Amino acid sequence: MPSFTSKTLLAALAGAAAVNAHGHVKNVVVNGASFQGYDINSFPYTQNPPKVAAWTASNTDNGFVGPESFASSDIICHKNSANAQGRIVVAAGDSVFVQWDTWPESHHGPVIDYLASCGNTGCDKIEKTALEFFKIAEAGLVNGAQAPGRWASDVLIDNNNSWMIKIPANIRPGQYVLRHEIIALHSGGDLNGAQNYPQCFNIEVTGSGTVLPQGVKGTSLYTPTDAGIRFNIYRSLDSYPIPGPALPAGFAPVAQGSSAIVSSATAITGVATNAPAPIATTTAVNVVPSPTTIVTSVVQTSAAQTSAVQTAVPVQTSTRPISTRPQPTRCPGLGRRHLRKVARA
Repeated sequence: MPSFTSKTLLAALAGAAAVNAHGHVKNVVVNGASFQGYDINSFPYTQNPPKVAAWTASNTDNGFVGPESFASSDIICHKNSANAQGRIVVAAGDSVFVQWDTWPESHHGPVIDYLASCGNTGCDKIEKTALEFFKIAEAGLVNGAQAPGRWASDVLIDNNNSWMIKIPANIRPGQYVLRHEIIALHSGGDLNGAQNYPQCFNIEVTGSGTVLPQGVKGTSLYTPTDAGIRFNIYRSLDSYPIPGPALPAGFAPVAQGSSAIVSSATAITGVATNAPAPIATTTAVNVVPSPTTIVTSVVQTSAAQTSAVQTAVPVQTSTRPISTRPQPTRCPGLGRRHLRKVARA
């Protein structure tokens, strides 16, 4: 790994005031209806914040969960997370479009999506350590020919800091926690250098599916020495081992795209309502090898119904110049561990 210089130290100190650049999910869109996420800039300081489908968390600095905390409950739905009191009704086979407020270009890494059944308990009451997560989608290295490579996180940035997730069409109806996560690997070459940014949402899946894959407790998803966690991105790469349990057979990510917002909506609360599936549906297309495609979903409304139309367009490869021997970007202001290491160089 390249050694740190005084220039790196200055960059770290200068960036300490820009911690909020890491981002969080600001809203979730399902068939054109936008649901508010957990606003870490206001909800923690509000006496009676609105009941949303996003889990609460104490990462008011937009910080991360490090590998040293993989065995703690913080890795499940972020630091000191607590159950969301609302939920979003989603038909099996539909897509959920999550929109981050921002994401830093230097924080390259995979995007992984999980579900965990809440059974008969309800996701607003279940103990988070009892949740067992199974993957429904994953995306990692797109092109590693030139370090640090092009990653799923870069596709997210190009898609207006957003990500499309398909709820499997054959999944069993019920209440689930949807766990959406970006893992930043810009410091992943060091032990405990990776940075996990999990975000959780309560959803109620409708439909007639019967599949419920076996899951893994959140505290057992990763270890600090997993091949995809302790991973140096500053080299030419042919592949990347996405961490976590294997993706169940038949599950796959969808081509990335956008979903037009035609209305705002409020998460529902209380017992399951057996609400009918939303009128509009988003057709999912499996991701294919390079070149990556991006799907634009345009939602049109009429007095009778709402429909979704998708048009495939090519993803533009980033034209930003990339050095073949870049210095790793440290994540300033999120822990004294980084600054102490910089200061010793």
